[in-house]
Amino acid sequence: MNELRIGWASRDVSTDKPVDIPGQFYIRVSQGVLDPVTVTALVIDNGEDMAIFLSGDMVGFRGFLVEAIRARVAKLNAAIPVDKILMNATHTHEGPSYYPSTPNSMATPAQVPHEGIEIASSDEYREFLTAQAAAAVVEAYDRRAPGGIAFGYSYAVVGHSRRVVYFDDLSKRPGAVRVPGAIVAGHAAMYGKTADDQFSHYEAGADHFVNLLFTFDAAQRLTGAVVNVPCPSQCSEHETRLSADFWHDTRQAIRQRHGDIFILPQCAAAGDLSPRVLHYLKAQERRFRLKYGPGGRKDLDERKDIAERISGAFTEALEWARKEIATALPVRHVVKTVHLDKRRVTPEEAACERELLDQLNRQEFLKTGTPQERLKHDSTLVARRNRCMRTLARFEQQEAEPRFPMELHVLRIGDVAFATNCFELYMDFMHRIQARSPFCQTFVVQLTGSPSPHGGYLATERGAWGKGYSASIYCNQVSPQGGQELVEETVRILKDLHTP
Repeated sequence: MNELRIGWASRDVSTDKPVDIPGQFYIRVSQGVLDPVTVTALVIDNGEDMAIFLSGDMVGFRGFLVEAIRARVAKLNAAIPVDKILMNATHTHEGPSYYPSTPNSMATPAQVPHEGIEIASSDEYREFLTAQAAAAVVEAYDRRAPGGIAFGYSYAVVGHSRRVVYFDDLSKRPGAVRVPGAIVAGHAAMYGKTADDQFSHYEAGADHFVNLLFTFDAAQRLTGAVVNVPCPSQCSEHETRLSADFWHDTRQAIRQRHGDIFILPQCAAAGDLSPRVLHYLKAQERRFRLKYGPGGRKDLDERKDIAERISGAFTEALEWARKEIATALPVRHVVKTVHLDKRRVTPEEAACERELLDQLNRQEFLKTGTPQERLKHDSTLVARRNRCMRTLARFEQQEAEPRFPMELHVLRIGDVAFATNCFELYMDFMHRIQARSPFCQTFVVQLTGSPSPHGGYLATERGAWGKGYSASIYCNQVSPQGGQELVEETVRILKDLHTP
């Protein structure tokens, strides 16, 4: 009873075609592949229920992609419960775009002139990505075989607070100008300058836990692991070649020690975290020069450094966690739609947005410069217009639709739990969930696919007070109150799953 069957599969979903790379305000066009972009699937089944994990090296799993992958899986194998497919993105800013040509929160190539620059169809890539992701899920399901799991955690410094708080209000400084469609200044700034005389502190702390779920075959040989780290993979976020960022280096480092095993990365709550060091830059520069040699690229050195730490954490935890390999465990997987309080747009904010949008609409596309310079300028302008229009649309809809729907997965595998959300979730919400969870370990997974619209960042109360990028009207679909509603409902389900 409750005997586990485990299956793995992976696919390389890179493309050498020149595709749009989402993740910035401007359109970047890929110029080849720096390292493989992959999707990885894991199925854990005990005969009564199952967990189906799908992780992708991409910026996010938008609702239309979630639905397309599930439909393709159902077509390939009707026996697979597609609602149980839990999809998460590592949030690399170097993955290819699968977005449709219709306007979204940023600019699309269809909205911006790009004479002299070839940009391949994102519709074509989306079809390829959907097929490969679905095939990986079906293969993992078909390859289920008796095995076991072990779990544990270790420590690795990966994420740092990326929100800098100042004693004064940045919007009131001499010469301060609001950037329409981009930033609403306040006491906080994402990636703010720490050498500023008014620097007070970082808004968030950091979380150095690496949560690990190891899988083994019937002979207790290691076959793979879920590696859950609270940090987006964004060391090389301005790169113009496709890349999995530090997860590529991490997979390589782990496999050098443990063989060609499967690695399924998950990004834990990290809306206010990133791999960037902000106030110790000179010391970091010296560290990398002495450790890796002079003349290196900072982001690539940073990736190697992170990979070494995660690989060390992986090895340390495996040594003691494998002493308790379980081959039969309860598995329960709850999927439900929760409705969270939206971040309301006030009439004053809406009036301001109309004025700012009018200013942006009067700005013209660039007539001079190289094709690349024109594309960067024009796509940034369109992205800012789109964000203003999206905010005004929210204002018109919020009375009729005051709640934000989100697909929530909460699942149990023995004394380990997983809880998901579709946001770039601020770290405090994760700690509230983990602190009240009855399970030995609780993996919180952000940026998971939901059929609902894109959720954006979900800021805490202190984040909303500080404003700045990631905690402003443009970035937050859901209010801090809605974030606490997510905590309460997640904890309620966790306690229910823990009850015999």
